[in-house]
Amino acid sequence: MLPAILAAAVVCLQGQTAGNQSQGWAVRAALGGSRPPLYNKAKQKLLDGKQIFSIALSRRDPELYCQVAPHYDYVWFEMQHSTMSYADVEAMIAACPRVGTPMIRVPDELESTIQKATDIGALGIIMPTVDTVEKAVATVKYSKFPPEGRRSQGAGQATSIWGANGVNYRQTINDNILVIAMIETPEGVKKALDIARVPGVDVIMGANTDLTNFSGFPPSDPRYHALFTQIRDATLKAGKFLGATTPNYASTDAADFRVFYTGPSFDGYQPPGRGGRQGGAGRGNQP
Repeated sequence: MLPAILAAAVVCLQGQTAGNQSQGWAVRAALGGSRPPLYNKAKQKLLDGKQIFSIALSRRDPELYCQVAPHYDYVWFEMQHSTMSYADVEAMIAACPRVGTPMIRVPDELESTIQKATDIGALGIIMPTVDTVEKAVATVKYSKFPPEGRRSQGAGQATSIWGANGVNYRQTINDNILVIAMIETPEGVKKALDIARVPGVDVIMGANTDLTNFSGFPPSDPRYHALFTQIRDATLKAGKFLGATTPNYASTDAADFRVFYTGPSFDGYQPPGRGGRQGGAGRGNQP
């Protein structure tokens, strides 16, 4: 399966460029023509040309999840920089099924990691520190059922949650899963176009703080801005959606940046004060 996906990536590399097409044209093309609206409401908003924002959770709190999930485009479950278990996230997703759009930032691209995340009902896989095409390919490979990937089919609550009301989960989840590749290093920036062109990757997200961390360039440095320009240009050329971890980019260049880590709710809702429990990564600590 890995060589097949890499071959598809090569075909995409040799294919058309974005030209005058709208952002995300390659994602739309992969979904095909007429279809019902996606139950992944965040992905559907992207397809509709809108920006999406999240709230980040890093501790088990089903009550809080049920409070905040209806008010944000998606919930970012933080499993890279937290000690949460899959059982913790599973309990939160199950506490109020279908009231929000759960996505998980996983710690790595292993089959065992992504299999658990998808089986408990995640509608998005957020992969950190993507420096290579191979890591992006592995993320897609284990996030999607055949023929687009090699996710195995087994027990898990995902089917009972998203396969409700006549929906066939197995036949619809490949379209609904949102795959986000985070570029956080200069090495990743160099390969941004190749990473963005991997079939099945929907979003390329630049990690503001870690680009400073790994490059050594402060946000005021022109070289830092050049890195983000490379990410932006590569993503748009590949026909994918563009993201940034800081929601500040929503107002500075709203036409380009669409996906954000944290940010405002879409209905003016303010999360309750819970001693920092609403966001393990924290709004003041961009990943």
